[in-house]
Amino acid sequence: MVLSDRDIKKAIDSKRIEIRPLPDFKTQLGSCSVDLRLGDTFRVFEHSRNSYIDPAKKDYSNEITRVIKVKKGGQFIMQPGDFVLAVTLENVKIAPDLMGRLEGRSSLGRLGIVVHSTASIFDPGWDGKPVLELGNLGRMAVALTVGMRICAMTFEELSSPAQTPYAKKKFAKYKFQSAPTESKIHEER
Repeated sequence: MVLSDRDIKKAIDSKRIEIRPLPDFKTQLGSCSVDLRLGDTFRVFEHSRNSYIDPAKKDYSNEITRVIKVKKGGQFIMQPGDFVLAVTLENVKIAPDLMGRLEGRSSLGRLGIVVHSTASIFDPGWDGKPVLELGNLGRMAVALTVGMRICAMTFEELSSPAQTPYAKKKFAKYKFQSAPTESKIHEER
Protein backbone atom coordinates (compact mmCIF):
# COMPACT_ATOMS: atom_id res chain seq x y z
CA MET A 1 0.00 0.00 0.00
CA VAL A 2 1.40 3.40 -1.02
CA LEU A 3 1.22 6.03 1.72
CA SER A 4 -0.97 9.07 1.09
CA ASP A 5 0.02 12.62 2.03
CA ARG A 6 -1.70 12.31 5.43
CA ASP A 7 -0.01 8.93 6.09
CA ILE A 8 3.40 10.35 5.13
CA LYS A 9 2.87 13.16 7.68
CA LYS A 10 1.89 10.59 10.34
CA ALA A 11 4.93 8.45 9.51
CA ILE A 12 7.19 11.49 9.81
CA ASP A 13 5.57 12.47 13.13
CA SER A 14 6.07 8.94 14.50
CA LYS A 15 9.65 8.75 13.10
CA ARG A 16 8.89 5.79 10.80
CA ILE A 17 10.17 8.14 8.11
CA GLU A 18 12.85 10.67 9.01
CA ILE A 19 13.76 13.37 6.52
CA ARG A 20 16.44 15.89 7.50
CA PRO A 21 16.08 18.74 7.01
CA LEU A 22 12.33 18.41 7.49
CA PRO A 23 10.48 19.10 4.23
CA ASP A 24 8.33 22.17 3.73
CA PHE A 25 4.97 20.43 3.38
CA LYS A 26 3.47 23.37 1.46
CA THR A 27 5.93 22.99 -1.41
CA GLN A 28 7.37 19.46 -1.07
CA LEU A 29 4.43 17.24 -0.08
CA GLY A 30 2.42 15.75 -2.90
CA SER A 31 -0.70 13.59 -2.73
CA CYS A 32 1.40 10.46 -2.19
CA SER A 33 5.04 11.60 -2.28
CA VAL A 34 7.63 13.99 -0.88
CA ASP A 35 9.77 16.04 -3.24
CA LEU A 36 13.48 15.98 -2.44
CA ARG A 37 15.84 18.77 -3.43
CA LEU A 38 19.09 18.71 -5.38
CA GLY A 39 22.23 18.77 -3.25
CA ASP A 40 25.50 20.55 -3.97
CA THR A 41 27.76 17.61 -4.80
CA PHE A 42 28.16 15.94 -8.20
CA ARG A 43 30.40 13.09 -9.33
CA VAL A 44 31.28 13.42 -13.01
CA PHE A 45 32.92 10.83 -15.23
CA GLU A 46 36.29 11.66 -16.79
CA HIS A 47 35.44 10.05 -20.13
CA SER A 48 38.16 11.93 -22.00
CA ARG A 49 40.89 10.34 -19.82
CA ASN A 50 39.49 6.80 -19.75
CA SER A 51 38.42 4.70 -22.70
CA TYR A 52 36.24 2.30 -20.68
CA ILE A 53 35.11 1.28 -17.19
CA ASP A 54 36.07 -2.09 -15.74
CA PRO A 55 33.51 -2.77 -12.98
CA ALA A 56 35.66 -5.58 -11.56
CA LYS A 57 38.71 -3.38 -11.00
CA LYS A 58 39.00 -2.64 -7.31
CA ASP A 59 38.55 0.95 -6.18
CA TYR A 60 39.62 2.95 -9.17
CA SER A 61 36.58 5.17 -9.33
CA ASN A 62 38.63 8.19 -8.25
CA GLU A 63 40.61 7.67 -11.46
CA ILE A 64 37.49 7.74 -13.62
CA THR A 65 35.38 10.29 -11.73
CA ARG A 66 35.87 13.57 -9.94
CA VAL A 67 33.72 15.45 -7.45
CA ILE A 68 32.35 18.91 -8.19
CA LYS A 69 30.82 21.05 -5.42
CA VAL A 70 28.41 23.82 -6.40
CA LYS A 71 27.55 26.65 -4.02
CA LYS A 72 24.01 27.05 -2.69
CA GLY A 73 21.81 28.49 -5.41
CA GLY A 74 24.51 27.76 -8.00
CA GLN A 75 23.91 25.80 -11.17
CA PHE A 76 25.23 22.56 -12.61
CA ILE A 77 24.85 22.39 -16.40
CA MET A 78 23.84 18.98 -17.75
CA GLN A 79 25.01 18.69 -21.34
CA PRO A 80 23.15 16.42 -23.78
CA GLY A 81 24.24 12.82 -23.26
CA ASP A 82 25.80 13.57 -19.86
CA PHE A 83 25.53 11.12 -17.00
CA VAL A 84 26.47 12.23 -13.47
CA LEU A 85 25.87 11.12 -9.92
CA ALA A 86 24.35 13.68 -7.58
CA VAL A 87 22.90 13.69 -4.09
CA THR A 88 19.79 15.15 -2.49
CA LEU A 89 19.94 17.84 0.17
CA GLU A 90 17.85 15.61 2.41
CA ASN A 91 18.92 12.58 4.38
CA VAL A 92 16.19 9.93 4.45
CA LYS A 93 15.75 7.18 7.04
CA ILE A 94 13.07 4.53 6.50
CA ALA A 95 11.60 2.17 9.11
CA PRO A 96 11.98 -1.61 8.68
CA ASP A 97 8.30 -1.95 7.74
CA LEU A 98 8.40 0.55 4.88
CA MET A 99 10.24 0.91 1.58
CA GLY A 100 10.84 4.00 -0.50
CA ARG A 101 10.68 4.51 -4.24
CA LEU A 102 12.42 7.38 -5.99
CA GLU A 103 10.77 8.85 -9.06
CA GLY A 104 11.78 11.59 -11.43
CA ARG A 105 9.68 14.72 -11.75
CA SER A 106 7.60 15.03 -14.90
CA SER A 107 8.54 18.70 -15.35
CA LEU A 108 12.22 17.72 -15.62
CA GLY A 109 11.51 14.64 -17.70
CA ARG A 110 9.88 16.93 -20.26
CA LEU A 111 13.25 18.68 -20.55
CA GLY A 112 15.08 15.37 -21.07
CA ILE A 113 16.39 14.95 -17.51
CA VAL A 114 16.10 11.46 -16.03
CA VAL A 115 16.73 11.17 -12.30
CA HIS A 116 17.61 7.51 -11.93
CA SER A 117 18.77 4.90 -14.37
CA THR A 118 17.87 1.83 -12.35
CA ALA A 119 18.05 2.44 -8.61
CA SER A 120 14.54 3.51 -7.71
CA ILE A 121 13.96 1.26 -4.68
CA PHE A 122 15.15 2.20 -1.19
CA ASP A 123 15.09 -0.84 1.06
CA PRO A 124 13.43 -1.02 4.48
CA GLY A 125 15.92 0.34 7.00
CA TRP A 126 17.59 2.68 4.48
CA ASP A 127 19.48 5.57 6.11
CA GLY A 128 21.42 8.09 4.03
CA LYS A 129 21.22 10.66 1.29
CA PRO A 130 19.67 9.29 -1.87
CA VAL A 131 22.15 9.32 -4.73
CA LEU A 132 20.68 10.33 -8.07
CA GLU A 133 21.79 8.82 -11.37
CA LEU A 134 21.15 11.90 -13.52
CA GLY A 135 21.11 11.77 -17.30
CA ASN A 136 20.28 14.28 -20.00
CA LEU A 137 18.49 12.47 -22.81
CA GLY A 138 17.58 15.71 -24.55
CA ARG A 139 19.38 17.62 -27.26
CA MET A 140 19.89 20.81 -25.25
CA ALA A 141 21.86 21.55 -22.10
CA VAL A 142 19.76 21.98 -18.93
CA ALA A 143 20.76 24.07 -15.89
CA LEU A 144 20.05 22.33 -12.58
CA THR A 145 20.03 24.61 -9.54
CA VAL A 146 21.20 23.46 -6.12
CA GLY A 147 18.11 23.36 -3.87
CA MET A 148 15.57 22.81 -6.67
CA ARG A 149 13.02 20.03 -6.28
CA ILE A 150 14.64 17.24 -8.31
CA CYS A 151 12.73 14.04 -7.50
CA ALA A 152 9.83 12.58 -5.54
CA MET A 153 9.93 9.74 -3.03
CA THR A 154 6.93 7.55 -2.35
CA PHE A 155 6.65 5.10 0.53
CA GLU A 156 5.01 1.69 0.66
CA GLU A 157 4.11 -0.50 3.63
CA LEU A 158 5.50 -4.03 3.75
CA SER A 159 3.41 -7.02 4.80
CA SER A 160 5.73 -7.33 7.82
CA PRO A 161 8.95 -5.63 8.94
CA ALA A 162 12.08 -6.74 7.08
CA GLN A 163 14.03 -9.39 8.97
CA THR A 164 17.32 -7.63 8.15
CA PRO A 165 16.87 -3.93 7.40
CA TYR A 166 19.35 -2.42 4.93
CA ALA A 167 21.37 -0.46 7.51
CA LYS A 168 21.95 -3.66 9.49
CA LYS A 169 23.16 -5.76 6.54
CA LYS A 170 26.81 -6.67 6.92
CA PHE A 171 27.65 -6.12 3.25
CA ALA A 172 25.32 -3.20 2.40
CA LYS A 173 27.50 -1.11 0.08
CA TYR A 174 25.77 2.26 0.29
CA LYS A 175 24.45 2.57 3.85
CA PHE A 176 24.85 5.94 5.57
CA GLN A 177 26.15 7.63 2.40
CA SER A 178 26.31 11.40 2.46
CA ALA A 179 27.78 12.09 -0.97
CA PRO A 180 27.32 10.76 -4.51
CA THR A 181 29.13 7.50 -3.89
CA GLU A 182 30.65 5.77 -6.89
CA SER A 183 29.76 2.23 -7.92
CA LYS A 184 30.97 -0.44 -5.52
CA ILE A 185 30.14 -3.37 -7.78
CA HIS A 186 33.69 -4.68 -7.25
CA GLU A 187 32.72 -5.44 -3.62
CA GLU A 188 30.03 -7.93 -4.60
CA ARG A 189 30.49 -11.48 -3.42
